[in-house]
Amino acid sequence: MLTLNGIKAHPGATHKRKRLGRGAGSGHGQTAGKGDKGQLARSGGSVRPGFEGGQMPLYRRIPKRGFKNYARRSNAILNLFDIEKLSAKEFPEISLESLTAANKIKGRYDRLTILGTGELTQAFAVKAHRISPSAQEKIKKVGGTLELLPIPGQSGSTSKQTAKKEK
Repeated sequence: MLTLNGIKAHPGATHKRKRLGRGAGSGHGQTAGKGDKGQLARSGGSVRPGFEGGQMPLYRRIPKRGFKNYARRSNAILNLFDIEKLSAKEFPEISLESLTAANKIKGRYDRLTILGTGELTQAFAVKAHRISPSAQEKIKKVGGTLELLPIPGQSGSTSKQTAKKEK
C-alpha cells in the first residue's frame, strides 16, 4: 500500500549538498572551489549588482527620461454605484471630507470626482470638484442636490485666463 512516508524521489532527482572547505578528500577542500587568487577568492569578495569592472555601467550610460511631479494632485473617483452602497441616513452629504472621515475613501486625495456609472435610488447632497453630466442628471432625477466645489489651486489662474480672453 502507498503511504506518504514511503514515497521516495526517483534516482538522480536529488543531489548531495556541496560541502566546501572540508578537506582534500571532499574534492572541494583548500580553496573551496574559488580558485587561487583574486577578488572572488577573498572573504566578502564580490561586486555590487550592476558593477562592470570600472566601465561606465549600463544604468549610467542610458539617458534618463521624464520626471516625477512632487506637487501632483490626486483625484478620488466615485461612481454612482459606489454612492448607492452608502446609506442616506449615515451620509446625508457626500463630500471628500465626510467620506475620508468615515474611512470610505482610503489614501490622500485633493479632489473628488463623481462619475455616472450605475443607478441611484436614494437622494444625496453631493459636494464634489467634478461631476460628470450623466451623474448630474441621475442625482437630480432622484431628488438629490449638487454643489461644485472650486478645484484647489486653480481659483487664481482661471480668473487670469478669462481676463486674457476678454482683452
